[in-house]
Amino acid sequence: MQYYQNGFRAGDPDLKPAAEGIRPTGADRPLPDKVDVLIAGCGPAGLCLAAQLAEHPEFTTMIVEPKPGPIEKGQADGVNVRSMEMFQAFGFGEQVKREAYWVNQSNFWMPDPENPEAIKRVGRVQDVADDLSEMPHTLMNQARIHELFLTNMRKSPTRLEPDYGIKVIDLDVDTTTEDHPVTVTLEYTEGERAGQTTTLRANYVVGADGARSNVRRAIGGKLEGDAAHQAWGVMDILANTDFPDVRMKNLIASKSEGNLLILPREGGYLFRMYVELDKLNPDERVSARNLTDTDMIAAAQRIMAPYTLDVKDVVWWSIYEIGHRLTDKFDDVPEGETASRTPRVFTAGDACHTHSRKAGQGMNVSMGDTFNLGWKLISVLKGRADASLLHSYTAERREEARRLVETDHKWARIMSAPLTPAELNGTEERRIIKHFIANGEFTAGLAVKYDPSAITSADARQDLATGQDIGKRFHSAPVVRASDAMEMQLGHVAEADGRWRLYAFAGKDADAVHRLAEWLATDSASPVVRFTRPDEDIDAVIDVRAVFQESFEEIDMGKMPALLKPTTGALGLQDHEKVFCVDHKSGQNIYDMRGIDKDQGCMIVVRPDQYIAHILPLDATDALAEFFDGILLPAKDGLGSVTKTLAEA
Repeated sequence: MQYYQNGFRAGDPDLKPAAEGIRPTGADRPLPDKVDVLIAGCGPAGLCLAAQLAEHPEFTTMIVEPKPGPIEKGQADGVNVRSMEMFQAFGFGEQVKREAYWVNQSNFWMPDPENPEAIKRVGRVQDVADDLSEMPHTLMNQARIHELFLTNMRKSPTRLEPDYGIKVIDLDVDTTTEDHPVTVTLEYTEGERAGQTTTLRANYVVGADGARSNVRRAIGGKLEGDAAHQAWGVMDILANTDFPDVRMKNLIASKSEGNLLILPREGGYLFRMYVELDKLNPDERVSARNLTDTDMIAAAQRIMAPYTLDVKDVVWWSIYEIGHRLTDKFDDVPEGETASRTPRVFTAGDACHTHSRKAGQGMNVSMGDTFNLGWKLISVLKGRADASLLHSYTAERREEARRLVETDHKWARIMSAPLTPAELNGTEERRIIKHFIANGEFTAGLAVKYDPSAITSADARQDLATGQDIGKRFHSAPVVRASDAMEMQLGHVAEADGRWRLYAFAGKDADAVHRLAEWLATDSASPVVRFTRPDEDIDAVIDVRAVFQESFEEIDMGKMPALLKPTTGALGLQDHEKVFCVDHKSGQNIYDMRGIDKDQGCMIVVRPDQYIAHILPLDATDALAEFFDGILLPAKDGLGSVTKTLAEA
C-alpha cells in the first residue's frame, strides 16, 4: 500500500483528504438539484458502483435507498473467488479473508443404498481447484459486505453517504439536451415527509433497485423468463447437530423428503440452510402457502435423518420461489437507435436478471455488473472516453447474464430432480456431483469472457500468453517486487481506480522493455503521452508495470527507465514499485504458470475492471497506439473542456 505521496499525514492511511465543495454529510442535509450520477438502491450492485465513483470529486454522485438505514442480517452470503479478487482491488480483500468462512470442500450426501431412508456421504470435491485463483471462495453476511463498501465511501475524497428513506419512483429522459437530461422523481419513504415527492436532474441514472425496479419500469424494461414452481426456504441459524460435516458446505439429497444445502457462516457457529419445501401450482405464488421458519426446520430435520437438528436461534429466514428471468434491455436506448443515442439510464443486478440463490451468484454477478459499468462512467465523465463507450455495458453484461440464467436454470432443476434408481444404488454417477465439478469455473465467477469489441481486441497474440485468456480476467500469479524483495501477487497492484494496466513481460532481450518504456514516455503516438494531461501524474490513465525473468538481486533499479520509476504526486516523489521479477525462491514462475513466452516476452493490456483487453509483442507499438486510439480521447480534447462544461451547466 502506498501513501504519503502528497506529504506526510498521521492517522488512518485509508482516510483520504476531503475534496473541496463536497456535499455536507448528515441525515437532514438538503437534496441537490442536479447530480452527475444518481444510483437507486444500496444493495451490492449499487454500493459497488458508488464506492468506485466516490473516489472522483470531479463529478457528483448520489445514492438513494428506500430503507431507513443499512441492512443488518440476512440476504446473500456467498462471495466467489472473482468477487474476492475484486474486493482486493477495493482494498478490503484481506479483511474479508480474515473475517469470512472459507469454503474449502463441498460434500455430497445421498440416500444410503443399504438404508435409503438415511443419508450417507457419497463424495467430496475440493471447492476451488488448485491455481484457479489466489483468493478463496468465502461466505460472509451481506450486511458486512455492504459496510465495507460504505466504509470506503465514507473515507473517499467525496465522503459519500447514502440518502436513506428515499426511492426513485419515475424518471424521464430528454433526448434533446446534454445538460442533465434525466429528470428523476423521488419519494420520501420515512419520517415526517413520507409520501412526499421531489425531483432532481441527473446526467446518468443507474437502477440497482431490485427485481421490482422502478428504474427498469420507467425505461420500458421487462423481466421475462420462467419459474420452477418450487418453494424453498433459507434460514441463518444457531443450532446443535450430530451431523458430522456441519462446518463444511454440503449438498444433501434425500430419498423422498427433498434437498438441503448447508453453508457454514463466518464466526464459527452460525450456518445457513437452504431447504426444499413444497411444489407450487403453475399459477400459485409461494406466499399463498403461508410457510414459516417452523416448516423449514421440520423439513430440514426430515431430510437430514438419521441426524438431528436442535435449533437454538433463527437469526434470519425467508421463503422464496425460484425464478429465472432476464430483462430485454439493460439501458434506455431503444433497439435500432444505438448509432444516434448513447445511454443515460442503466439497470444492474436483480433489476435486470434474477435466478436461484443456491448457485451463489446473485450478489456476485450484481457486483460484476457495476464493476463493469463503473470505470466506463468514470472515463466518460472525466472526458477520457466518448459516451459511445457506455453501449458496451449492455453488450457485455446482458450476454453474461443470459449465460448465467441458462446455467443456473439447469443447476436448479438438477438440484430439485428426484434421484434415479441407478443414482440411489451408486451404480451411476450422481448428476449433482458431475454438474458441480463441470461448472467449477462458472461457480467461481471465472467463466466470464467478453467478446471482441473496441475494448477487447480481436487481434490479440494469444500465443504469447496462453494462460491469460483474452476477454477473461487477468489471472494473477506470484512475483517479487524488485525494489524491496517483496513477495506478492502481481494482480494485487491493480486498484479499483479507473486506470488501465499495461504489464510488460521481458523476454530474452530485456532491453525490449526499456525501449517500450522509452517510447511510452516520449513518443507523440504513445497512449501515455496522448491521453495524459500535463497536470496529471504520468500513470494517471495507464499504469505501466514491468516483469523480468532475473531474480531481484540481478535487477539494477538505477538503470530502469523513468516510466518505471516515475515521480508523482504533489511533491514529485519517486515511485519504486513498478518493477517485478520472477519468484525464484518459491519456484512459482509466472512465465510458466501463465504460459508467457520466455523468448519474446509480451505486453498484456488490462482494463480497469481487470479483464484482458489485448496481448501484443513488446515492439508492437503501432498496434498498441491504434488500440487505445479507438477508446480514449486525446487529453487536449478531454477532461478540461468536459469539466468546464459540467461546471457551467
